[in-house]
Amino acid sequence: MRIVDGRTHLNWPLVLVAIAALASTATGARAQGNANAAAAAATYTLQPGDEIEVSVYGEMELQRKMLIRPDGKFSFPLAGEVNAMSRSVADVQGELTSKIRPLIPEAVVTVSVTGLDGNRAYVIGQVTKAGAIPLNPRINVLQALSLAGGTTPFAALNDIIILRGSGREQKAFRFAYDEIKKGRNLEQNIQLENGDVVLVP
Repeated sequence: MRIVDGRTHLNWPLVLVAIAALASTATGARAQGNANAAAAAATYTLQPGDEIEVSVYGEMELQRKMLIRPDGKFSFPLAGEVNAMSRSVADVQGELTSKIRPLIPEAVVTVSVTGLDGNRAYVIGQVTKAGAIPLNPRINVLQALSLAGGTTPFAALNDIIILRGSGREQKAFRFAYDEIKKGRNLEQNIQLENGDVVLVP
């Protein structure tokens, strides 16, 4: 920018270069976000209660939404029973394709997740909003506490416990907030798994 005869003149070539650079940065950020979303979808494992949509290209009667039953399975025409529990979308799509193609050669099967009610963790105790939290697809302990509205003034922040498993197979993981806040023992901030319970005493 320069001032001539009391007027402000912009250096338009430089302005255009700056605008192009900003646009390129924004495009790169969007591309990175899409890549991260794709990577998350690739690692997501289906659980009972999740809803998926299955479609076979060109076959309108073979397009429907399916709820994964408590036993981890769902039924689909021409494919019969399919086990989806703890499997990726790509795995389920591959099995459906292999079962349908003998009846519809070159069938193109698509599976997409439309509901994530199956993968949940639970936060209870001294938090603002106790209850179930969807794992979409993965969150850690700090993120779970944030989604629960944070802790109350009475919470024992250094005695938080994460319970995993059921019956005699349960494991307990310690979480001390003060250590995390100081950048120590960051491995405590574990990724939560389906059914985990975060207990804030």
